Amino acid sequence: MALDRDFWAGRRVFVTGHTGFKGSWLLLMLEALGAHVAGFSLGPPTRPAMFDLIDETLRCDDHRGDVRDAAMLAAAMAQAAPDIVIHMAAQALVRVSYAEPVETYATNVMGTVHVLEACRRTPSVRAVIIVTTDKCYENIGLARGYAEDDRLGGHDPYSNSKACAELVTSAYRDSYFAAAGIGLASARAGNVIGGGDFAEDRLVPDAIRAFAVGAALAIRNPLAIRPWQHVLDPLTGYLLLAERLHGDAGFARGWNFGPPAAAAAQVRAVADRVAASWGAGATWVQDPGSHPHEAATLTLDSGLATAQLGWHPRHDLAAAVALSVDWYRCWHAAGDVAAVSRQQVAAHLAGLD
Repeated sequence: MALDRDFWAGRRVFVTGHTGFKGSWLLLMLEALGAHVAGFSLGPPTRPAMFDLIDETLRCDDHRGDVRDAAMLAAAMAQAAPDIVIHMAAQALVRVSYAEPVETYATNVMGTVHVLEACRRTPSVRAVIIVTTDKCYENIGLARGYAEDDRLGGHDPYSNSKACAELVTSAYRDSYFAAAGIGLASARAGNVIGGGDFAEDRLVPDAIRAFAVGAALAIRNPLAIRPWQHVLDPLTGYLLLAERLHGDAGFARGWNFGPPAAAAAQVRAVADRVAASWGAGATWVQDPGSHPHEAATLTLDSGLATAQLGWHPRHDLAAAVALSVDWYRCWHAAGDVAAVSRQQVAAHLAGLD
């Protein structure tokens, strides 16, 4: 499952959403691989934010803008002249999508259209990955993991907008990219955890915020089952996919990146692990309030990525939680989180070789 360092050395990569949680980790991975990266994004979505904590040491051409602004995006991509584009900019929170559906669709659907249009008009682009979500499937309560050919859907505006982005990607592949010899794929990752996530309504950052002040974590749906994985695992999948997609149209399709269905875990099991790792009396309670609809069970079938890309998660749930809590402990102690982040990336990449 090793990444090809020779392939990435000096490779020009354009990343949207680079100031976000996953984007920041992707920047560190590409930096370690020797790529030349240009990012296009709004400012960091939270305060604090991982991007701000590592920004002074990053090697990245930092373009600030909104994917809803087609002209600004196209100009930044033309200037960067990338070989590979990885689109991660999104309105990524389910609860926010209920409150702000128009913004969610505008960002996640038309933003994707604008990225693909910019790619079409940038002659240097040879491979494009559109990152969506495991929630893009029509969740009908299947006991098995959802596979790439299962029906798309999405109950809430966020999930549905990502299913729409998948349809947009498919249409552009068939209408434009295949004939032009440009590889276009989508990536659907499971629930990611890791240090540096400060978003609200996400389990691990919510837990750290509560535990750091001696409060109990309030959980909405403790019995909900999700495909948890450390952030570096799906990012590795994206990069493996980009390598194969570059020059091979056979990889131009949708791909799942998640843990084996049997490794999916209930929310309460993850909360228990985070609490035990944090220590100091950390605990959780069930939130009795009224909450928007969320699927009870969601797991992915990532057999295609395993068989054709050689991809599989390196970190089990225990390791993913341990890495996450180690990062937050460093941050909580005002330590050098940029150094810790790079150490975790270096260890991860070394483990792939």
